[in-house]
Amino acid sequence: MNEKYRATLKSTDTEDWLDLHVIRPFCYYCAVFFAKFDIHPNTVTIWSMIIGAASAVFFGCASFYYGGTMGLIYNIIGIVLLMVADILDCTDGQLARMTGKKSRIGRILDGVAGFTWFVPIYAILVWRFYQHHTIEFGWLGIDDTPENALIATAVVTVLGFISGFWGMAGQQRLADYYIQVHLFFLKGEKGSELDNSVQQQEIYDHMPPHAPAYERLFQKSYIDYTRKQEKITPQFQRLLSKLREKYGSTDNIPQEFREEFRQKSLPVIFWNGLLTFNFRESWLFLFCLLDVPVCHFVFEIVAMGLLWKYVNRSHESFCKQLADKL
Repeated sequence: MNEKYRATLKSTDTEDWLDLHVIRPFCYYCAVFFAKFDIHPNTVTIWSMIIGAASAVFFGCASFYYGGTMGLIYNIIGIVLLMVADILDCTDGQLARMTGKKSRIGRILDGVAGFTWFVPIYAILVWRFYQHHTIEFGWLGIDDTPENALIATAVVTVLGFISGFWGMAGQQRLADYYIQVHLFFLKGEKGSELDNSVQQQEIYDHMPPHAPAYERLFQKSYIDYTRKQEKITPQFQRLLSKLREKYGSTDNIPQEFREEFRQKSLPVIFWNGLLTFNFRESWLFLFCLLDVPVCHFVFEIVAMGLLWKYVNRSHESFCKQLADKL
């Protein structure tokens, strides 16, 4: 089982302890089950998206402080549903590697799954704050009047927007990119999914006229996704350009250089892992259970934003060093 299990992983380098020893082994058995019934990885991804979005209904309910035992139960149900969605989101990739059923749409779906979860979750957390904000108003010494509730909710809406689209979306987009970059140097081009916007634009331009509208929409969004990844990593793009200029093809990059890159990348990958699901959502669960979910927005903007900045600067710094040596 050990060898078969490891064959379904992208790499042990890019998995944190919890994923490697708990979540991924469980997902492996889920993948084995789905493979027996010939369930396509994209179907599993879509289930993940639906279940994750459905968890928003339960996160919209107050927890124990405002809602008593039933409120606490509703929040626990929301946590369980979101964890199930994450398990399915991990399973789809392992299932694709196990069965060989990889696809461009699958890669795009996997990238947008998290957004499908968190847009409704973050929106409903703003509504939850409007309904229940006594704790926060008490901390700030604000009178709980209808007017103050509306003003505060408007501020929280802005925080939720920044937290979701600049915070969570931007941070996880960068985290995903650095994982693929690491795999690119570890396993080569065929062992990673390091896509670029030029290539994705060409795919979009050559799509047949009869291509489904949803496929065109997904591809268009993926072009934007890859462009944003490239924009925030100029030193890595410079390094990649120099490598292609020197060696012609990335397949010709010497093994010594690949190993040097891996050794410099490993410490960054450790911190990069904190930008992904496990660490981030443990805080969401905690704040929801404590009935102060608005604190998650602040945490994501400030604490996770600083971590994102550190990871980005560290990666760009060693990429610059390597590029200067070429």
